[in-house]
Amino acid sequence: MKIFQCDNCNSPLFFENHKCEKCERLLGYRDSDQQLLGFAPWRASLISDKEQFEFKYCMNEQYGICNWLLPKNATQDYCSACQLNRTIANLSVDQNFENWRHLEIAKHRLVYQLQRIGFDLRSKLTHDEGLCFDFIAKNDDPNIMTGHSDGVITILIKEADPTFREQAKKKLGEPYRTLIGHLRHEVGHYFWNILIRDNSYTLQTFRSIFGNEQYSYNDALRTYYQNGAPSNWRQSFISEYATSHPWEDWAETWAHYLHIMDMFETAHFFNLEVNDKTTPENKRVTSTFDPYTIQDFETIVRKCIPISYAVNSINRAMGISDVYPFIITPNVIHKMTFIHELLLPRRKL
Repeated sequence: MKIFQCDNCNSPLFFENHKCEKCERLLGYRDSDQQLLGFAPWRASLISDKEQFEFKYCMNEQYGICNWLLPKNATQDYCSACQLNRTIANLSVDQNFENWRHLEIAKHRLVYQLQRIGFDLRSKLTHDEGLCFDFIAKNDDPNIMTGHSDGVITILIKEADPTFREQAKKKLGEPYRTLIGHLRHEVGHYFWNILIRDNSYTLQTFRSIFGNEQYSYNDALRTYYQNGAPSNWRQSFISEYATSHPWEDWAETWAHYLHIMDMFETAHFFNLEVNDKTTPENKRVTSTFDPYTIQDFETIVRKCIPISYAVNSINRAMGISDVYPFIITPNVIHKMTFIHELLLPRRKL
């Protein structure tokens, strides 16, 4: 993610900041140009000093979970990220509010990234082919599960509980389980429908790379949960679950593509530089470019691997799990390249 600075005192800011901790300037995120704007705290209105535009906060700012801005005269009360919410769990129930807050942090970061790619996200509440989110508790409906269906992404709110997430991670033998990971995976299913399903040429290319998705999905999952992944799965898949069905291979690969792009964008804004300890040459690797402006995906992944290795090593020094505990093989790079090239026309290179 882009790194932000206070336009008054130049202090570093996180994407979610509502005010600068140093000078107490009010902050708001404008998604049209990915800017975190500052406002004088003593003013009654949110007026940009640089542009003299007047804004209002998203309605969810009252809960402290959104700092996004809308024009003062906008008819909408919710920002482009919060407009995608269809359902949230009962906030009067203990822990639901805190879980929702964590889900919103992850969802806003997802929306930021999808907008950077070039997607104009529309809410399913107003557009049939749009996208929406249901953040719900299991006890509301015992049959509900995290997943995607026709543009509706359902996330069980308990996934935001770190204790539950760690227990599920161990039970399922997963090396990585996060809220942003869930969201990136599930939104991948939505974009399969949008980008691939109805385009015959793209669909045939997809099948040549990921396999034929017409094979029964339910049968494939049943077989996977009975037998697990093949022993050689690492050669062609980013995760064991990706072996279950071409749709899941796509969604897992899509999620990891977004992981890599976001990780490298963050490294770029920090101008991160490391020695490549993954090769005998020990060459210097710098993150000197914005990955969203690069056409060749191998250029991105070639530099991202040593950076992730360095960050993983720092985590291990602190007794923390690897940030990115995965191996990217040439076959996986081929799949990610397909996604990268599919998205290139949406970007302003």
